[in-house]
Amino acid sequence: MSQAHARAIDEAAAALVAGELVAFPTETVYGLGARADDDAAVARIFQAKGRPAAHPLIVHVADAASAAWFGNLGVPDSAAQRLIGAFWPGPLTVIVPRHTGRAAAAAGGQDSIGLRLPAHPMARAWLKRCAELGVPGVAGPSANRFGRVSPTRAAHVRAEFGPELRVLDGGDCAVGIESAIVDCTRAQPALLRPGQLGRGALEAVLGRPLAARNHDSPRASGTLEAHYAPTAPVYLFDAGKGVTVDASGGGAIGVYSRLAPPRRAGASSAGDTGCRWRPMPADPAAVAHELFAVLRDFDAAGVVAIWVEAPPAAPAWDGVRDRLQRAAANT
Repeated sequence: MSQAHARAIDEAAAALVAGELVAFPTETVYGLGARADDDAAVARIFQAKGRPAAHPLIVHVADAASAAWFGNLGVPDSAAQRLIGAFWPGPLTVIVPRHTGRAAAAAGGQDSIGLRLPAHPMARAWLKRCAELGVPGVAGPSANRFGRVSPTRAAHVRAEFGPELRVLDGGDCAVGIESAIVDCTRAQPALLRPGQLGRGALEAVLGRPLAARNHDSPRASGTLEAHYAPTAPVYLFDAGKGVTVDASGGGAIGVYSRLAPPRRAGASSAGDTGCRWRPMPADPAAVAHELFAVLRDFDAAGVVAIWVEAPPAAPAWDGVRDRLQRAAANT
């Protein structure tokens, strides 16, 4: 690690200890962090994002011992412990029973709490330094306004919150979509949100099926029907059905697809698509890595609508499909 990075980590840790907000990189997306053991500091996250205070945050920790300070991880062979042993550090959040009197604001008032140990080296170094300064964990939702597209670059965070917010710049996020979330508070663990880690990998470690999210599941980050939405409306289409995209009022249309963009209604010729096309990779991990950046780039270009080719039905695409369905929920 360079001296400049080490100095930035020390300064950001000191700012967090003092109750300030700090944006930080993870392998999934950038987080907006506050010390999770200080309800007043956590309240600043909700205020900055415009996020309802009852919508819980994920707490990022430096190690499993710090996680156990916040919640009950269970016996060594429990679902939470199995998942932690297999996937931490990494893009997995486990929801466990919360210890009374700890991180109530970060938990949105629930008696459960979501915990994650990220794999990003700068995040890990920063969380370790925060722990050395007496902070057991950092509450950190994505560093964007509530419901909008998550940031995967430091520049995305600065575009959301301006230069006043301290940002630890750790480069582009490797994964690009948020962590998988597994509820481990009940007898049968449940997958509340898919991520890079799919149902198959999680079930292989648990040795049993995961339940689906239902009305008894705890509230969790990123599980609202409409979420991850850019300013321009998002539409999903099946390229195999020969869909012709359209947008009322004219203006450029953004298209993100594996095949060449469909012809736009009203185009003057077959070669005039009226589209700004971004080719979609065939690999789901590559799509996840760039998805939010592509949506943000379309917004920055001022398109009036964004059309995205629906992902294949294969389980490897579950995380991408989940984000796109939520982004398009209001269209």
